[in-house]
Amino acid sequence: MGKETRRHHGSHPERGWVQFLLLMLLNEEPKHGYQLAEELQTRGYVREGRFKTGSLYTILNRMEKKEILTSTHEESESGRPRRVYSITEDGRSHLKNGLQYMLRRKNFLDEMEEYYRLHFPEPAADGDKENA
Repeated sequence: MGKETRRHHGSHPERGWVQFLLLMLLNEEPKHGYQLAEELQTRGYVREGRFKTGSLYTILNRMEKKEILTSTHEESESGRPRRVYSITEDGRSHLKNGLQYMLRRKNFLDEMEEYYRLHFPEPAADGDKENA
């Protein structure tokens, strides 16, 4: 893959995680799009102002087409109908598999950290030289 076709995620590292994070939120309880957007920011899952609401609905629509979530129309307090999203059994399976993968990855990273600390110990701070 050439440089010109690679996707750069440095400025938006959360983009690759949004679908997974939405599944986590919807696994807790059904929510409408605005609630999902608010919770993504409130919980610190995405940086404030970096995630466009239109992008959220595009992702939700794609997830619904993949049948990992479903939606229904409900009346809101203002009387305007809104779409409420719920996770499906396929979505729960996708979420569980993703969590299992992340736990294996975390264990691997913990082992790498242990190796690093063993083989590349941090130098003692200036105040600790007397005790060395």
